[in-house]
Amino acid sequence: MDTATPLSDNDLLRRMIAGDEEAFVSIYRRWNGAIYRFALQMSGSQEIAEEVTQDTFLVLIRNARDYQATRGPLVAWLLGIARNLVRQAIGASREMEPIEESSFAADATGASDALDDLSRRETIEAVRQAVLSLPPAYREVAVLCELQEMEYRDAASILKCPVGTVRSRLHRARTMLISKLRAGCLV
Repeated sequence: MDTATPLSDNDLLRRMIAGDEEAFVSIYRRWNGAIYRFALQMSGSQEIAEEVTQDTFLVLIRNARDYQATRGPLVAWLLGIARNLVRQAIGASREMEPIEESSFAADATGASDALDDLSRRETIEAVRQAVLSLPPAYREVAVLCELQEMEYRDAASILKCPVGTVRSRLHRARTMLISKLRAGCLV
């Protein structure tokens, strides 16, 4: 496969369907990070995120012909698959595992940097927990639009709802997050 000019997702998908394994690898490398982050932010579990990422690409391999470019970009279709898999995984496990942080190590510049780092980590964890505590419909739009920085129309395509619904849910999600973070004295 020629790597001088990057191929579009649609071109890669056509090649993948025709049996080009390198095309699948290119799609995987292009989108596995986004799928993993989405699943992690939705579930709060590294294990679920890893499983959902793997299963999403298995669905792509098995059902690549089901993708319709006229309905939106490939990443939106993949995130829609991941969304359904996360919902199934959460429903099956009903337990949210905390996201493990790397071990804390104070650097040589002193306690001030260590305190700043600890404060930053606590803030990140509070935001993460606030997002995870949102009802699923609001968590989905917050993760897609705020954390994944997806456009409203692409999020609407994934969630199978009108753009106006995405906007209103996102507004409500932001309001709930601010309220939750204020209650924890972080805003």
